[in-house]
Amino acid sequence: MKRILLFLATNLAVMLVMSAVLSMLGVNRYLTANGLQMGTLMVFSLVVGFTGAFFSLLISKPMAKWSTGARVIDAPSNSTELWLVNTVRALSERAGIKMPEVAVYEGEANAFATGAFKNSALVAVSTGLLESMTKEEVEAVLGHEVAHIANGDMVTMTLIQGVVNTFVVFLARVVGYAIDKAVFRNGDNDRPGIGYMVTVFVCEIVFGIAASVIVAWFSRQREFRADAGSAKLLGNQLPMIHALARLGGLQPGELPKSMAAAGISDKAGWSALFSTHPPMEQRIAALQNLQNLK
Repeated sequence: MKRILLFLATNLAVMLVMSAVLSMLGVNRYLTANGLQMGTLMVFSLVVGFTGAFFSLLISKPMAKWSTGARVIDAPSNSTELWLVNTVRALSERAGIKMPEVAVYEGEANAFATGAFKNSALVAVSTGLLESMTKEEVEAVLGHEVAHIANGDMVTMTLIQGVVNTFVVFLARVVGYAIDKAVFRNGDNDRPGIGYMVTVFVCEIVFGIAASVIVAWFSRQREFRADAGSAKLLGNQLPMIHALARLGGLQPGELPKSMAAAGISDKAGWSALFSTHPPMEQRIAALQNLQNLK
C-alpha cells in the first residue's frame, strides 16, 4: 500500500538529485578523465545507490504519517482504540519486538507497517478496515504487519534497493559514456559532453523503473512470509485466510503510490511484474498449505 512506492519514488529522486549535484561538482569529468575508470565508478555507484536507499528508509515513518494523515494513538479515546493498542502490544510481545506506534487514518480497508528500525516502528490501520472486519480478522491483519516488522522487511528491502541502485548508477554511466563517445564526440577528447549527461539521466530513470521489477518480486515473497507470520502469532491460519478473503471482496484502500508495498492489500497494476502483492488467491492457498504453526 504505501511503503514501497514512496520508498521507490524517494529513492529514485535522491539518486537523480545526487547524480546531478555530483555532476555539477565535476565528478563525471574525474570518472572519465582517462577513459571510464571502472573501479572508481563502482565505488561511486555504491555510494550513490545506497545513499538513496538508506535515506528513503530513515524518512519512511514520518513520510507515512504525513502522506496518509495517520493519527498516532498516544492515549486511547475509546474502546476500539484501547483494544487496538492492547492487541498490537500483545502481538509485539509474542514477536519479540518493542511496542510500535499505533495509528489510525481515514480511508478504505487497508493497513501498513513502516519504520527504519525493528524496535521503533509504526503500525497503522484505516477506519475502513476497522469498520468492515471482525476483531479476529483485524487481529490477523495486525499480526501480518507486526510480522513485517519482526522479519526486518524494511531493512531487507533497503539492502535490495541499494544493490539494484548500484547497478542502475553504474550501467547508466557505462551506456552514457559509450553513446557519448560513439555519437557525440570528435577526436580524442575523453571529457564527457552533453550527450553523456543526457544519456545518463535518461538511463537512470529507465533502468530505475526496470529495477523496480526486482524489488517488486522480493516484496511479493515477503508478503507470503508476513501472512505466515500472522498465522504463527495467532496460532491459527484461519483468521488471516478470512481477512484476505474479505479484503478480496472489498475495494482495497489505496494508499499514496509511494507507499504501496507496505499495505495489507494492493490493487493489481497493469502488469504483474510490477505488483508488490501476490494475488489474494495465491496468498490464501499458501496459508491453507501452511504447517508447523507452533
